[in-house]
Amino acid sequence: QVQVVESGGALVQPGGSLRLSCVASGSIGSIHSVAWYRQAAGKARELVADITRGGGTAVATSVAGRFAISRDKNGNTVYLQMNSLKLEDTAVYYCNARYITDIMYETWGQGTQVTVSS
Repeated sequence: QVQVVESGGALVQPGGSLRLSCVASGSIGSIHSVAWYRQAAGKARELVADITRGGGTAVATSVAGRFAISRDKNGNTVYLQMNSLKLEDTAVYYCNARYITDIMYETWGQGTQVTVSS
């Protein structure tokens, strides 16, 4: 099994930057991909960015050019670098890991709050 824990959420002013971390534990070698999602109050959860086992990355068009996803050399920590934050980036950010044993599973973290406010 794989577990993920997010951290790094905070209150930040518009235009500011923040880096979120997602630390994975357990069967790290079975991870297929890791993604960041976010859910604003009253809205559906949406995909923000993901990174595959092979290192391929993708970000949502709403954050392209401002957010970037990366991981450390060991592959057990995935980061979401958020720059030029806007009020509409306020949300709970969740880490999601998909891993394969016999079939594909996914696991979610508990979420970390990002609030963009002046």
